[in-house]
Amino acid sequence: MDEGEAMAKQIEGVSERIIEAAKREFLENGYTDASLRTIATAADTSTNSIYVRFGDKEGLFSAIVEPVLNEMIERFIKIQEDFHQMKQETQIEIMPKYADGGTAELVDYMYEHLDEFRLLLDASYGTRFHNFVDELVRIEVEYTYKYMEIAGYPIKCSNAMTEKLLHIVTTSRFESIFEVIRHGMSREEATEYIDLLSCYHRQGFLAVFGTVGQ
Repeated sequence: MDEGEAMAKQIEGVSERIIEAAKREFLENGYTDASLRTIATAADTSTNSIYVRFGDKEGLFSAIVEPVLNEMIERFIKIQEDFHQMKQETQIEIMPKYADGGTAELVDYMYEHLDEFRLLLDASYGTRFHNFVDELVRIEVEYTYKYMEIAGYPIKCSNAMTEKLLHIVTTSRFESIFEVIRHGMSREEATEYIDLLSCYHRQGFLAVFGTVGQ
């Protein structure tokens, strides 16, 4: 390999080295305290090289987590849409099993991209991703309302209270799911935890909103 080829190969791998070094730095120190100089040194490049490729520190953070988060949201919407395309009686019949399967799919995806979700959950303060759970909650609440209307769930609270309550309990559910990452659970441990959590939230939903036909 001549000098020109060696230089071209080095330049070609700079972005990848920056990404890997940034993951380590963000995971260790969080976004706010992470140092671009430390990342550049670890990646054997310059801070200017980071600015050229990623714009700034948040651009670098975004390059790591945004593709993964966007795909998760797309998957989540597809899970919801596929369910709501089913006939009413089918939705009512398979709802618990389908919901558990959808949750398991999302948890599998989280474990396939463990570093990225660790960054989103514990290292994103100071970025626009800090409240990323809000978008998942918004989607879940929207489709939960659709299901409640289709299935004929009685509303025991006022409409305003129901909306607030659904938002609160849905946020609680997602935060509980993400605890498997925060607590460093293995995938096997997470499966057991999620099964218990799903049972807990399902029974709570029924206690507040009743069952179909009540």
